[in-house]
Amino acid sequence: MGSIYIYGMKHILLFGAGKSATVLIDYLKTVAATHEWHVVVADSNLQAVENKVGKSDWVTAVQADITNEAERKKLVQDARVVISMMPPHLHYLIALDCIAFEKHLLTASYVDEKIKQLSQEIADKQLLFLCEMGLDPGIDHMSAMQLIHAIQAANGTVISFKSHCGGLVAPESDDNPWHYKISWNPRNIVLAGKAGATYKVNNEVVNTQYGHLFDANNTVSVYGDGTYAYYPNRDSLSYVPLYALETAATFVRTTLRHPEFCLGWKHIVDLQLTDETVFYETDGLCVSDFFKLHFERFNLNTAFDKLVTGDGILLNQFTFLGVFDDATLIDKGLQSAADVLQFILERKLVLQQEDKDLIVMLHELEYMIADKKHSIASSLVVKGEDSLRTAMAKTVGLPLGIAAKLILEGKLTITGLHIPIVEAIYKPVLKELEEHGIQFKETVVA
Repeated sequence: MGSIYIYGMKHILLFGAGKSATVLIDYLKTVAATHEWHVVVADSNLQAVENKVGKSDWVTAVQADITNEAERKKLVQDARVVISMMPPHLHYLIALDCIAFEKHLLTASYVDEKIKQLSQEIADKQLLFLCEMGLDPGIDHMSAMQLIHAIQAANGTVISFKSHCGGLVAPESDDNPWHYKISWNPRNIVLAGKAGATYKVNNEVVNTQYGHLFDANNTVSVYGDGTYAYYPNRDSLSYVPLYALETAATFVRTTLRHPEFCLGWKHIVDLQLTDETVFYETDGLCVSDFFKLHFERFNLNTAFDKLVTGDGILLNQFTFLGVFDDATLIDKGLQSAADVLQFILERKLVLQQEDKDLIVMLHELEYMIADKKHSIASSLVVKGEDSLRTAMAKTVGLPLGIAAKLILEGKLTITGLHIPIVEAIYKPVLKELEEHGIQFKETVVA
């Protein structure tokens, strides 16, 4: 691979051109043209990259195998800032190259334990490795810390922190009994919650197991947008010291869904349809026969019959998934129940071209000032444009793009391994996000 670096030109490298990268690529194209910077977008699927990049004098589409060390190193060597939208387990390879060639690195993923071990090298080379710079994690951190720091500046003490976020379907595109469509990684949806959840309520640590996680009765109202069910995220407590909220008696981070989704998903879990044991030969197997085999394997026929006989919502949901579908063949070879469920969801809950998704975020904080209790709710609602320029792609991609721009402009000079919980990061990023319609509404109760 020959050099694609133009001497003296500021240069951003983006690894990955998947679903969540669409709006980011649009943003980088605009920024590159405005500042006369060079952007390289690298992905294993060249056609996908070219389709998203289109015609641009400032953006180059490149086909690259991220696991090919020579290809990866050459791309990293020519850049100033690297953005990785690759699967999380591949960030470490890119991180090593960024340290070797002294490049800044941005990701939307949780901080990898192996990358944490590189923190001293990152600091020594005065690099910025900024992780958790998407939506959740990302915008949730930035908006929460802005609230927390404002309360602390007023001599307040936070006593309760609840943060909710969900990728949903817009009302006008909500046309199925699950009230949900996939706008991000479908595998993550299938396996969500498997590790259970740990959080704090009234100074007591709560551990909720997988089978009890999806309680449709746990609901929250979002100002101006309706009522949603929520389930706690895997690990809320690790963020207590990061947010410096040891004073909070309650601390929980959750995922939002429609109440009927949680009702149905609880039974998906109970019926062991997310089991990852490879058991089913699916070649020539139709969807309804899979369900029959599965229920027989776990002795669940009677339980399932009782469920759908007694609840019309559940009957509609499982009928929609194909429990009676004897026409659709799976044809995926040896598969687990989770694999087949993913196959079904990718067919049935796909965003159609004209569909719009919805991002909803809500922070609920209670705090004390001079022995008086106060509360504040801060909410964000973002609607996608279509199935490509989704709200998910917008809210995941734009923070990364803005951070890259700020680095090249010399306006973001902090170094080390960070998530966006410091004012030097979140203040300018949130300000620009508002220009793109990503703006929170606050309701204060004195």
